[in-house]
Amino acid sequence: MFRRLSSFLLVLLAGAGIGWLASGLAGALAGVIAGAMVWFFTDLARGSRVILWLRDPQAREAPTLWGLWGEAADRSRRLLRARDQQLIESEARLQAFLAAIQASPNGVAILDRQGYIEWFNQTAAKDFGLDPQRDLGQQIGNLVRDPVFAGYYAGRDYGHEVLLAGRGSTPQRPVQLSVQLHPYGDGRLLLLSRDVTALAQAEAMRRDFVANVSHEIRTPLTVLSGFIETLQSLELDPTERERYLGLMAAQAERMQTLVQDLLTLSRLEGSPPPGFSEWIAAEELCSLCVDEGRALSVLLWPEPAAPQQVRLHAVPAISLAGSSSELRSALSNLVSNAVRYTPAGGQIDITAEILSDGRVEFAVTDTGPGIAPEHLPRLSERFYRVDRSRSRESGGTGLGLAIAKHVAQRHDGELIMTSVLGQGSRFALVLPANRFRPAVAVGQGGAMRAPRTGERSGRSGPARQPPQPRT
Repeated sequence: MFRRLSSFLLVLLAGAGIGWLASGLAGALAGVIAGAMVWFFTDLARGSRVILWLRDPQAREAPTLWGLWGEAADRSRRLLRARDQQLIESEARLQAFLAAIQASPNGVAILDRQGYIEWFNQTAAKDFGLDPQRDLGQQIGNLVRDPVFAGYYAGRDYGHEVLLAGRGSTPQRPVQLSVQLHPYGDGRLLLLSRDVTALAQAEAMRRDFVANVSHEIRTPLTVLSGFIETLQSLELDPTERERYLGLMAAQAERMQTLVQDLLTLSRLEGSPPPGFSEWIAAEELCSLCVDEGRALSVLLWPEPAAPQQVRLHAVPAISLAGSSSELRSALSNLVSNAVRYTPAGGQIDITAEILSDGRVEFAVTDTGPGIAPEHLPRLSERFYRVDRSRSRESGGTGLGLAIAKHVAQRHDGELIMTSVLGQGSRFALVLPANRFRPAVAVGQGGAMRAPRTGERSGRSGPARQPPQPRT
């Protein structure tokens, strides 16, 4: 302000001086008036430049001025730059927030007061079949036409969620969505959707599991109760009594096997994955399971039925890392399943080989009746049976493949099931390359053992080097 007043006085003095020199006192007065007008119009022009700059939204650089208008322009420029920076930061935060919502596994849609869609993420687009180019600005009631949602939206009671059938839902592969509206702001709505198909399936599996366990245990208990009542109420000769006691023992063994399988599954699900401290020779593992399979075959198909051929093919000289009891249980279940479902005179082949990708595969192939393709995806479910009557006749519990699948997953592997109806089935337990290593022979004709830590197999090569894969 001082500089502004000083410049005004200097212009007046300059005008008065020039006028005095030209015309005396009258000239001095005229010079003062002229100086005042020059200063005023000059100041007005400078102020107009600042106003025009502030009015132009495209202008970026402030006019270069001195004095009060220059300071005003400079301060305005700083304020505008600060505002622009705040807008950039706000836009960045908004985009980050929208990106976070976009990455959400739940569907999110923002509706205005009239129910028109302002924004939605990709999950909501998939859940409701929305198109970002077509459906923004559309009424949600016109796009989601499910009667359940229509009644929920019209009722204005948003304190609970509703369950809708998702897009692409079929009786074979149902998709279920949980949808809820949340009011916020001035009458706006937030639409949230969540895929609860897995939860619904888990709940259905839980119900089926309880029902199946109850049924599997109730059947032998009923038989046992009937035999016990018979023994208590009737006088039986030793032959009949021995027969009834044998049947009772068989039913008790069936229940014991079922409980043991359930405990095995519970232990597998509740314990940490096996490490690499325990090793078992593949040949020993396969031989034990084959012996069990042959014994079961004789038990299920006694003379004069034609015996089954349970054959073990050449096994690579390798050792496996993991839980020997779990691996034996998994492979034994695969062999026993093949024995139970292959008719008399059939053939069961057990093979072990190193695949071309470095993994090791234990496969059990049978010449049984085979399995229809629609049953294969569910075979490893607990108590799932293709033929319930045939399963109970063979003494199966319906848990063997579930145990094998859990063991494979705990050893970072997988259970692969293939079958051709009328030609037989093949069940393969595939383990990763880091789960096996060469075994070392002990003495002439001795058994195989896994090399100790730091020990080398033969004269050269590290102990953990896998054998060359066979294609």
